[in-house]
Amino acid sequence: GAATMKGCPFTLIGPKLKVGDMAPDFELVKNDLSSVTLSDFGSKIKLISAVPSLDTSVCDQQARTFNEAAANLGENVVILAVSMDLPFAQGRWCSAAGVDRVITLSDHRDANFGTAYGVLMKGARLLSRAVFVVDGENIVRHVEYVKENATLPDFDTALAGVRSLL
Repeated sequence: GAATMKGCPFTLIGPKLKVGDMAPDFELVKNDLSSVTLSDFGSKIKLISAVPSLDTSVCDQQARTFNEAAANLGENVVILAVSMDLPFAQGRWCSAAGVDRVITLSDHRDANFGTAYGVLMKGARLLSRAVFVVDGENIVRHVEYVKENATLPDFDTALAGVRSLL
């Protein structure tokens, strides 16, 4: 019951990360089917937005909001949207939505991100909604596990966490 989807409780698999934890490494799939890891983003500040599926209105709004915010954050910040959606679907969604600043990444292969970040919904094979801000040394500086997946995260607090690191 750590998270709900329209009131239905789900157990989340993996640890609950806290501010000050070292961000776990991951291997995710880019839209071109190549692999990417946390270390591939080097010393950039990373805002990681986990969503159940970009094909839903709340996830769509979350990714679009962070895409708009990215325009004012500078080159030292990267925003990642992670879901279990297939890379092809993520690419189509980005094109249709005009999202060009958020990097969409898929955890569909083995759910290693979901398990490492404590957002894999047991039995659903979806990621629970969450936002992580990770500094240039890969230390977690902000965490929000959104209890009800049908609601949006606190954008202002997450973006303030990013700005505090600039």
